[in-house]
Amino acid sequence: MSLHLELGSAIEAAFGDDLDSPVEQKQDALIIRLKNGVTLNVCYAAPDAYSLRWVYGDGDVELGIDTAPLHPGLSTFPNHFHDLDGHVAADPITRSGALPQENLQKLVRALLDDPLLGAGNIPDATAN
Repeated sequence: MSLHLELGSAIEAAFGDDLDSPVEQKQDALIIRLKNGVTLNVCYAAPDAYSLRWVYGDGDVELGIDTAPLHPGLSTFPNHFHDLDGHVAADPITRSGALPQENLQKLVRALLDDPLLGAGNIPDATAN
């Protein structure tokens, strides 16, 4: 079974009630739509090679975590977080080399709690 198929099944099993629609399988990615307005694009090549990008709301808010080895000064190198302003910071959620299912479930759980991962204020309309 392909990694993306396994990840999609794991997310549907763990977060079915929080999904806006079934997980979409693309050729080299997953699209996960959460009921809170987050659309997450998941590209996993290996446990230490991934790109997790999401938009929030109408798509004007875009953030991401990836493992491109471009920021050796960060404590979480190679993985890093792209915030609202386009700045790069240490990754607050995933761990390079961890099981993909573990990283993805941690991220989805965090995005359900705070779609911006602390990088800004969430509009009142999405507050619980």
